[in-house]
Amino acid sequence: MGEPKFSRPKFDTPSHPWKASRIEEEHGIQAQHGLKNMREIWKAKSQLRRYRRQAMRLIGAADTDQGHGKREMEGLLASLNNKGLIASDAILDDILSLGTEDILNRRLQAQVYYKGLATTMKQARQLVNHGLICVGEQKVTIPSYPVSRDEEELIKYHPSSDLNNPEHPIRKAIEGRREMAEYASEEVDPEATPEFAEEVKNAAEEAPSVETDGGEQ
Repeated sequence: MGEPKFSRPKFDTPSHPWKASRIEEEHGIQAQHGLKNMREIWKAKSQLRRYRRQAMRLIGAADTDQGHGKREMEGLLASLNNKGLIASDAILDDILSLGTEDILNRRLQAQVYYKGLATTMKQARQLVNHGLICVGEQKVTIPSYPVSRDEEELIKYHPSSDLNNPEHPIRKAIEGRREMAEYASEEVDPEATPEFAEEVKNAAEEAPSVETDGGEQ
C-alpha cells in the first residue's frame, strides 16, 4: 500500500533516462512553453497516456453502441471537450491524435499568453505566480491549472493589478508585439516605413519582467 504519509506519484518517469532524442524533444517543449522542469512534461505525457489508453479500450470494445459502453464513450468525449482538448463533434480516433503539447496548451500559463495578457510564456508564468491573474473572480496562482473551455473567456488581470492600466509598460509591449505581427502579415514594403518597424520592434523587446519575490510553482 505504500507509506500513508506520502502520496504515490501521479505520473510516469521515462523508462530510459538518457535517451538523446527524447531529451532534445523535451528541451524544445520546455523552452517553447516556459516550463520550470521536465516533470511538467512527464505529467502531461502521463495524462495523455491515460486518455489514449481509455480510448483504445473503448475502440476495441464491442458494446460502445449501447448500454454501459456507450455511456462511458460519451462521458469521455464530453469530458475532453469540456477540457478544450477535442471538438464537440469529435470521435474516439481524435483522442489518439492528441499530442503532449495539446495538454500543455490548456495550462493557465499558456492560456494567459495566448490571450495576449503577457509577452512571453515565461512572463505569463510570472504573472500567474505573483497573483496577477484571475479566472472569473478567483485569483489563481498555479501555472499548471487546467483551463476548461468555459473558463477561457474568464481569464483576466486581477482587479487590483496595475496591469489593468493600458499605459503599463507590459501592456504597451504587448500592443507593440501585436502591431508588429499585423505589420509582418501585411504585404507592405519594409523600406516604406522603417521607422515604424524599428519602433514597434524595440517596444516588444523592452517588455519588462515581473519582479520576483519568491519561488515558482
